[in-house]
Amino acid sequence: MRVAVEHNTTRDRARRIVDQKLQTLLGQFGHHTKETEHEWTGDVLRFKGKAQGLSIEGTVEITDQMMIVDAKLPLLAKPFEGRIRQTVETEAANLFRTA
Repeated sequence: MRVAVEHNTTRDRARRIVDQKLQTLLGQFGHHTKETEHEWTGDVLRFKGKAQGLSIEGTVEITDQMMIVDAKLPLLAKPFEGRIRQTVETEAANLFRTA
């Protein structure tokens, strides 16, 4: 699943916003996850983890104008891909609404 959203700010600020959101999510839902890993390499965040027995991994890339989420959904989540995509697009757009 690939989602691209304009961030309307600088690369550095977009990266900080994404990192803050990640920390917030881990604080709220980290107790529901296992084997989580995340690491920035330049402007690309690589992540992976497990929740409720389902594994997910992917990247978040920050370009000059876009935030691009590219995630590999588990087979069991495929029927919900449209709903997941819509949620990611909405949440990402909200992240940068006031950036």
